[in-house]
Amino acid sequence: MVRSELVGRSEIEARVEALGFELVDVDWGGSKGRPILRLRVDRTDSAPGHGVTVDDCAKVSRALEAWLDGLDDVPEKYVIEVSSPGIERPLTRPRDWARFRGQRVAVEMRRPLTGGRKRVEGVLLGPIEEGDTEDQGTVRVRIRTDQAEEIVLPTSEIKKAHLVHDWT
Repeated sequence: MVRSELVGRSEIEARVEALGFELVDVDWGGSKGRPILRLRVDRTDSAPGHGVTVDDCAKVSRALEAWLDGLDDVPEKYVIEVSSPGIERPLTRPRDWARFRGQRVAVEMRRPLTGGRKRVEGVLLGPIEEGDTEDQGTVRVRIRTDQAEEIVLPTSEIKKAHLVHDWT
């Protein structure tokens, strides 16, 4: 497994955004001799049934390959995988909490909440902004559970979160 990034997230993000897409998630894996760069990208205006296409993923992949091939830090043999974030899209940025207001979400906390639970599922009511929304430590989000309980969670304590699709 590759322990450190060969290219930083911000560099990749800038290139993905220049192509008209949003970088949802980036992960470096594989081995030192053959790293794997996994990206999940989305359209900034995506909606169910109108998200990233296979052609969009290919466009991003080709553009990044041309750039990565010219970097000295990236081995000659590497793999790049570009995909959509899927219907259970991860929530990775402060702006996601406002964008997906009203949607069903699942949140896993770093530490147990009162009562010992670490997982919360419910409807995202939105962020409570207490400063710069790009600073994860100052944003809290409100979620209404199925038991009509309203919970406020600091994003700095969220381990991971994603949209929840209704499969019925």
